[in-house]
Amino acid sequence: MRHLNKGRKLGRNPNHQRALLKNLIVSILMTERDATDEANAPKTPGRIITTLPKAKEVRPLLEKCITIAKKAQAHINEAARFEVRAERDSEEWKKWRNSEVWQEWNKTIAPALAARRRVLQLIGNKEAVQILFEVVAPRFINRNGGYTRILKLFKPRLGDAGKQAILEFVGKNDRVKARSQRPKIE
Repeated sequence: MRHLNKGRKLGRNPNHQRALLKNLIVSILMTERDATDEANAPKTPGRIITTLPKAKEVRPLLEKCITIAKKAQAHINEAARFEVRAERDSEEWKKWRNSEVWQEWNKTIAPALAARRRVLQLIGNKEAVQILFEVVAPRFINRNGGYTRILKLFKPRLGDAGKQAILEFVGKNDRVKARSQRPKIE
């Protein structure tokens, strides 16, 4: 019996399962970065192709990370009021660092820093966390969940005939249906 055994095993031991999910999250987030090298540029940003069970398993974890980052955006925006625009270790920056304004900035940015550390613990890649907080989370600030979609592909994977699916972020690659015009009745 499988009482209280949640999730799919995906043919792996638990450590390998966690590593697989982290790698899938990192790979979908890394497609969002600015590709300076054209050879490694993703074909479609915010989209990966994987098997259907893997996509179904990684989706809740990815959406949890986006929710954490989205909630931190309010603290990041609030802390921006107290930031100084001077270069680090300059005279102006040192003056700001020893002032009361820095204390306020530190208090307001602390929840956002805790959120970054929590997401870093979940996915384990600093560059992916930076992309999540700076690019992906601000895009979904007005959305209450459902940040990703899974599209089943018709063609099975060559070799083992595994069912394939596309895991992508909602909103960027959406198809807009053009409504047909009604004929005018005269």
